[in-house]
Amino acid sequence: MNPSSIPTAMVQTSTKPITLDEFLKLPETKPASEFIDGHIIQKPMPQGKHSTVQLDLGSSINLAIKSQRIARAYTELRCTFGGRSVVPDITVFTWERIPRDENGKVSNSFLIPPNWTIEILSPDQSQTKVVRNILHCLSYGSQMGWLIDPEEELVFVYFADRPVAILEAASQRLPVPAFAESFSLTVGQLFNWLEE
Repeated sequence: MNPSSIPTAMVQTSTKPITLDEFLKLPETKPASEFIDGHIIQKPMPQGKHSTVQLDLGSSINLAIKSQRIARAYTELRCTFGGRSVVPDITVFTWERIPRDENGKVSNSFLIPPNWTIEILSPDQSQTKVVRNILHCLSYGSQMGWLIDPEEELVFVYFADRPVAILEAASQRLPVPAFAESFSLTVGQLFNWLEE
């Protein structure tokens, strides 16, 4: 899509509330726009650190759990549930929850929350907005949420059933949902991808 053809409301945060159905009929934008509390909010364009962590983390999760059909990680996948339509940086769905079409192939529409949602903070991005999206996912059944801050080199881990954990020591192993126990990653390994 040509950026000059994107309606102004899609580029900026919309000021006039619209419905979720109206939002879902609009053309997709790049970067993606999200529907939150009746307003359209466009995500910032991913930059180098964000893109590096997103690609390497998604690939590493899939390497550990996809071939056994335990779960699958997706990047920039639109998830619409609970009156919102969000596009987390990485979502992980357990195998049996991946929506399928009538032919058994992955559906284009994901109308359920992910089992695990992962956000990577971009420069100038509102941490509050990102945290609210993670909490929204948890309130609708997600088991865990990560907020990765590449600039500060730390990870906030949000659980469905206990307080937030902040991990920043290189040796600390990052908690994962029970279904993903075959995936193991330390804070140091995560941020070392930025040096490769």
